Amino acid sequence: MKEIKTTMAGNVWKIQVAQGEEVTPGQEVVILESMKMEIPISSEVEGVVEEILIEEGTFVNEEDVLFKLKDK
Repeated sequence: MKEIKTTMAGNVWKIQVAQGEEVTPGQEVVILESMKMEIPISSEVEGVVEEILIEEGTFVNEEDVLFKLKDK
């Protein structure tokens, strides 16, 4: 199973994909807020969102798993 992880700590401001949606490398999947800046997090892998492990408004740490993907 493929995973999308965060590259930095911050608050989840906006989730930009839904369960069952296909994602491609480079696609923005979530926007974090950190130090009053919006930081987009992009997928590094291709797949279909099987599970969303975060909620908007929650805090995530660097390397936390945000989404689990399955192959198309």
